[in-house]
Amino acid sequence: MLTLDKFEEAAEIVKKVTQETKLVYSDYFSSQTGNKVYLKPENMQVTGAYKIRGAYYKISTLSQEEREKGLITASAGNHAQGVAYAAKAFGVKAVIVMPTTTPLIKVERTKSYGAEVVLYGDVYDEACDHAYELAEKYGYTFIHPFDDPAVATGQGTIAMEIIKELPLVDYILVPIGGGGLATGVSTLVKLLNPNIKVIGVEPAGANCMQASLEKGEVVTLPTVNTIADGTAVKRPGDHIFQYIRKNVDEIITVEDDELVVAFLDMVENHKMIVENSGLLTVAALKHLKFQNKKVVSILSGGNMDVITMASVVQHGLIARDRIFTVSTLLPDRPGELVRVAGIIAEKQGNVIKLEHNQFVSTNRNAAVELRITMEAFGTEHKKEILDALEEAGFRPKLVTASL
Repeated sequence: MLTLDKFEEAAEIVKKVTQETKLVYSDYFSSQTGNKVYLKPENMQVTGAYKIRGAYYKISTLSQEEREKGLITASAGNHAQGVAYAAKAFGVKAVIVMPTTTPLIKVERTKSYGAEVVLYGDVYDEACDHAYELAEKYGYTFIHPFDDPAVATGQGTIAMEIIKELPLVDYILVPIGGGGLATGVSTLVKLLNPNIKVIGVEPAGANCMQASLEKGEVVTLPTVNTIADGTAVKRPGDHIFQYIRKNVDEIITVEDDELVVAFLDMVENHKMIVENSGLLTVAALKHLKFQNKKVVSILSGGNMDVITMASVVQHGLIARDRIFTVSTLLPDRPGELVRVAGIIAEKQGNVIKLEHNQFVSTNRNAAVELRITMEAFGTEHKKEILDALEEAGFRPKLVTASL
């Protein structure tokens, strides 16, 4: 595995189940970063993520006997759907162990492909241990989500498509959870053109690959904490680690709040839903220390439940100063509320919610509290509104915003 012949073989095989995901040039991210930024939208795959590539190719390499034993895997969602879809295509049984924290949409879609779903553990690593136990107990064939050269080879077909479409690409940004995607992409890139740089991107709260590279051996994080559930992995793959060390040029980590803003940017500027793990490479664009280069960000998946989406949008608007809440004290007499509303209207602020608390003080005539949640165009507009309220004597104080 992980030879040019195998990558070429995989590229032909995965065509049976993959959608064509042409590069999307991003005017917005290009202008923001000073580079020519292209997006590889693997969130548009039939299962909503790139994982179908590695799962299908791996299963294609199994013997009929291995398939008929039934397949089992552990996954936070995207590999689960890939294995379930591929198993259905081959007409064999699939059992998927998923963490109990997996978004509902990923669970339901995995079931929709005919797989049996077992929810176990809080993170991927606990689910994986349980899947191994079930595999031994019932004789299932285990399909590892990342620590398997065949799976990594299937994932690496993404790199072949990128280079065919954009031969002069300078940098490819790839998300890292356990490392399967990064292994396949970086290995094939270096086989085809060693001058192309591959940058891996991890969530800061689950940077197991960065920690392993720094120590020179695979390490296990004590805990992981990130909204990027698809990359919430404590320990990277042992079998693929050598390929990462050799072929990945750099690791960047991003904070969760950067993913929140990236989601908003993607929705507003590209009308695309990309899950938090898939946004790692988008958030990393602002960390790049070069300009005037051709950069491809791999958007690894788009499976995101509506509740999470709503929460991310709200927090993104707050982070961008487009939603904010102020508290002010004013005398409890007619006309004061109208004065406040008039100032906000004059500055083109949009009031979303008002809370009028008469019991903040025992002397209502001296002061009642008014909390106003409002919408602004951004940081400068927010400041204009706050300055106007201050000049009118209302002394606004920023408080935690909520919708």
